[in-house]
This record gives sequence, structure tokens and C-alpha cells, in this order.
Amino acid sequence: MKRAVGIVALLLSTGPAVRLSAQDTSAIDRGVRIGIVYRPGVRPGVVLLPDRTASLDSTRTILARDLDYSDRFEMITLPGGDSIRVSAAPRTSATHDVASLNYPLYQALGADFALALSSAGDSARVTVHDVAAGAVRRVLAARLPAAASPRFRMAVHRLADQIVAATLGTAGTAATRVLFIIDGKLYQIDSDGAAFKQIQSAGAREILSPAWDRDGRRVAYMEFWSGHGQLFVQDEVSGRRRAVTDGTTLDFTPTFSPDGKSLTFSRATEEGTDVYTFNVRDNCCLQRLTVGRFSDNLSPAYSPDGQRIAFVSTRAGLPQIYVMAADGTDEQLFAPFDYGVTGSSNAPDWSPDGQSVVFHRDVAGTLQLFVLDVRTRTVRQLTSLGRNEDATWAPDSRHLAFVSDRAGYRQLWVIDMETGRIRPLLQQSGVRLPAWSPRLPEAEQSTP
Repeated sequence: MKRAVGIVALLLSTGPAVRLSAQDTSAIDRGVRIGIVYRPGVRPGVVLLPDRTASLDSTRTILARDLDYSDRFEMITLPGGDSIRVSAAPRTSATHDVASLNYPLYQALGADFALALSSAGDSARVTVHDVAAGAVRRVLAARLPAAASPRFRMAVHRLADQIVAATLGTAGTAATRVLFIIDGKLYQIDSDGAAFKQIQSAGAREILSPAWDRDGRRVAYMEFWSGHGQLFVQDEVSGRRRAVTDGTTLDFTPTFSPDGKSLTFSRATEEGTDVYTFNVRDNCCLQRLTVGRFSDNLSPAYSPDGQRIAFVSTRAGLPQIYVMAADGTDEQLFAPFDYGVTGSSNAPDWSPDGQSVVFHRDVAGTLQLFVLDVRTRTVRQLTSLGRNEDATWAPDSRHLAFVSDRAGYRQLWVIDMETGRIRPLLQQSGVRLPAWSPRLPEAEQSTP
């Protein structure tokens, strides 16, 4: 089992721990190379109108941050702050109705949309003004739990996603979370970098390789100890879990099939490492998908339609990215490389829109992120500053969370593939193996 343990140690290495610090979103990292170049002025301007309702202060703050972090808007700050005259006539309500809103003012400020936030009982209401049309486009309403409730922040995130859909006709990603590992314990954080908390510890064992089910209701992970790796599936709401494998072998890097029926993973033995799948819905039917014959095949990642699996294989020497049909047939090279020149490639993650696979590759002794275009099978380098690894897609297929030491220690970062904006998500060292959730369902509640 020494060989298998060595594989896991190589793929899942750790780092030291440091302090927390404030989140910085102001800078674009010039060390990141993006294929799509952002042109200033193409994003619609949005202004969140001032309001004197103290009970909505935290709601307004979270909404503003979510819209900013969506990277789909130019956030407009009102000159003079909340003291600016927002209406063409005296305001009669907190809703900023169409008769009172000063549309010419917001047009002059470059706003395409103006958002008015108000409350009624336990509900928040957002009036979405189309500034160019001089009319209300939509009125959104959401019932919010009390601010002290563990469900409050996610309810506000969902309201932010409604705003994105009402203005741009696309789904937002504020109502998501990222799982990750620090010191062998499982943690989660909201997409805006808040609500950081531990959700699972295996005691003397080490937790590795977290993964989300496609519906956001379950997570899978590995517990590692003394050369053994056991897989668990845990309910996101209740925290209840069950073992999928018995711990007599080394099983790691689990991933759910898109239909939620199967858990596919890597199993290491003295003969090599191969990809297996197990029907977790019916609790039966272990199937071996690859036959390594003393090579290693690991780190499976499904295409969103469930038809193909990207994986890592050492059959050509160093680990590289391959692809096969979901039943294990038609194995072939996926990401091209130069034999004897290109470094090892690991940790593939297939984008939710099916168009790209991100992975990290050794470049001159350090790791950098690369993106594979699935249709053309061309590869481009995404990062060049520091060591960058273990990227995971947001459900919008335009944002990536990844681990980087570009600030001097391994912490969690987010990059927007369209604008090139990069920001730290969690400025604490020792972060490993992030997994970005799908859009979390309405019934989701924070785990106890």
C-alpha cells in the first residue's frame, strides 16, 4: 500500500496556517491571462438607492456585495452618498415608485438600473427600475428570516439572484457556497466570503476531497488514515452521513454523477489506481471503469450531461488529462501535451455548461491553471503568478475558485473569466481542495 499512499500524499499535500484578514476586491491581478478581454462600459450600471430603514441595512449591504461580486454590473456610488436628492418630487414612500424617481439624474450618473429596497413585515421588496425606459421593470418580494437566523444570509443571496435574473435574464450565483479543507477538517463559506464555519471533523482522521451533489443537498468526502481511505455521503441540511465504502482500501476523489445516482471515485491498490463507480441510490453494484495495469487512473470529473468522464492517467508517463465514456469505454487523451516537455496535469473539473475543463499543470517547477476547450481540444494557460491549483467552477461557468500562494501563503481566491477580476475569498492559509456548490435549493438551511 506504500505506492498508493504516496499517490495521495503527492496529490493532496498540505501547508501551514496563518491569520484571517479583510477581503480585498479592488484589484485585477495582472499575473492572470484571460482569453476574453473586458472592455470598460459594456456592463450595465446599477445603483442601489439609499434608504433610511435601519432594519434593512444588513440586507442592503449583502445585496450590494452580491451584485458587485457577480461581475455583471458596474456598481454606481451616488455622489454625496445617501444625502443625494433621489426624487424629482417629495418622496411619499420607501418604494421609490415610478412617479417620484428622478430618472434623468440616474441616467446622468450612468445607471441602467436603479434598485429600491423596502420592507413590509417579514418580507423585503425590491423595485427594479429600468432607468432608460423610465419605468419599473419588476417588483421582487422575498420573505426573510430574522437577521439572527442562520438562514438569513442565504435568503438575501437568493434575492440578489432574483435581481440578476430580473435585470439580465440570467441566473445568479450568490446563493452558493464553497467547501474546502483546512488541517484535515471540512469547512464552508458563502460565495461572498462570509459565514465561514467548520461543518465536519473526522477526529484523528483527515478529511479530503469534498464534492457536491448536483442538487446541492448532499456532499461526499474521503476520510484518510494509515493508508486507508473511506468515502462518506452527508446530508447538507441535517449533517447525517453514511459510509459508501468500508475503509479496507484506499478510496479517494469522489464525484457524484449528474443524475445523483452514482458516486464515482479513485481506488488505489498495489497494482495501480483505477476509477470505480458505485450506485449510492440503490446501495449496490460496484463497477470498475478503468484497468490501469500498473498505471494510475484517478480524479474523475463528469461532463454535465453525464455522458463522459474526464480523469487523470499516468499511462503516458507523467499524469495527464484523459476522457472516457461514462461506462469506461473509448478512453483517449483529452488535453494535449508535449511528450517529455509538458509537466504533469491534475485535478480536472468540467464546467457546468460543458464547454471547458479546468486543471492545473506543472510549469517550470510550479503549478498553474489551464483551461481546455472541449470542442476544439485546445489548451490555454490561465495563471502565471505564484502557485495555483485545484480550481472549481461556479454554476455560472464564468467564475472559478482556486488555491493560490500569490499573496505569500495558500489561500482561496476567485477569478472571473470574463473580466479578469480576481479577489481573495478567504484569506486564511492552509486552504486545500475547494468545491463550489450548485445553486442551493430553497429548502436549504445552514447545518447545525
